[in-house]
Amino acid sequence: MLGGKRILLIIGGGIAAYKCLDLIRRLRERGAAVTPVMTRAAGEFVTPLSVAALAGETVHSDLFDLTAEAEMGHIQLSRVADLVVVAPATADLLARMAGGHADDLASTLLMATDTPVLVAPAMNVRMYEHPATQRNIALLQGDGVRFVGPNAGDMACGEFGPGRMSEPMEIVTAIEQAVGDGPLRSRRILVTSGPTHEPIDPVRYLANRSSGAQGSAIAEALVALGAEVVFVTGPADAARPLGCEVVEVESAQEMLGAVQDALPVDAGVFAAAVADWRVKTASGSKLKKDNGKPPVLEFAENPDILATVSRLEKGRPGLVVGFAAETDDVIANARAKRLRKGCDWILANDVRPETGIMGGAENAVHLVTEDGVEDWPRMGKNEVARRLAVRIAEALAGKD
Repeated sequence: MLGGKRILLIIGGGIAAYKCLDLIRRLRERGAAVTPVMTRAAGEFVTPLSVAALAGETVHSDLFDLTAEAEMGHIQLSRVADLVVVAPATADLLARMAGGHADDLASTLLMATDTPVLVAPAMNVRMYEHPATQRNIALLQGDGVRFVGPNAGDMACGEFGPGRMSEPMEIVTAIEQAVGDGPLRSRRILVTSGPTHEPIDPVRYLANRSSGAQGSAIAEALVALGAEVVFVTGPADAARPLGCEVVEVESAQEMLGAVQDALPVDAGVFAAAVADWRVKTASGSKLKKDNGKPPVLEFAENPDILATVSRLEKGRPGLVVGFAAETDDVIANARAKRLRKGCDWILANDVRPETGIMGGAENAVHLVTEDGVEDWPRMGKNEVARRLAVRIAEALAGKD
């Protein structure tokens, strides 16, 4: 996807600059050309020699380099790329971008470019959460600047929280999404995944065996076709998909709220195995045995997320895809569910224990639509995801 693409990589002055060495290598493996620009502070963390050796190109750093200006001025340098990537984007660099500063080569390039910009923030958690930084991020997003990350985790300063720069492969995926020409480019798609956990008391909950693997695979397949994906997931075992906006939730009620916040979208794929029931009033303390008698639990019905979205009068996605995990009469139950929920498609599968599908690496699905039923052969969940993503792209194109 990156073959023949040119990336202008602006390396900011933060400890995360070391990740840019691997980022350059990954980009070049995929056929991209990388033109590196380093701020003065970046040179305190990685050497221009290392960057130039990996990029195979001269490192640009001085706005007033007359030789470079004669060969390629800063205006030209800012416009020959397919994408400008800023990584790490420090709090200071974000502030200068938001303020329209142009006092060094990096900031001047960002002011002079008419090329899309993708930034990967990296800074101390307190700096990231500071109202000024959040205002700057909001302003840049309003200007059309794309963001990847930051992630939460341990930091070099010893603190923990959001502010870690995204990993190189996460940035590569975001770059592929930004410059790709896939059939889902400019489409925004919502994917739900994983189980929900419905609390009984502080240490117990109701759940199911969903691993979230199929939902993660679907999200990555959609990203590969160029979609902007919002991935709302319960506490699943599967790794979170790269290149998505990931929203973590626990309960069905939290998932519904996250789904509503993500709207509007072009399509919604509801792969989550949402618990039908919750304890009406979860205990605030651990439930104890009462002379060997089990506690009496009163249940309440959870919100029906798929039906709620399918029946929206305003803001309904152009395509709503549900899932039906069945143990008996798979096709008949899936057809009835599609009509009952009001969704466009249902992907039905047989999750009896002997199939090994629930929590396994393979799936065997039946695509139920208004036009009939397609029986897909048993295949890996990644292949199911790719086939579904292509069908979604075709369906959305047909609606244009």
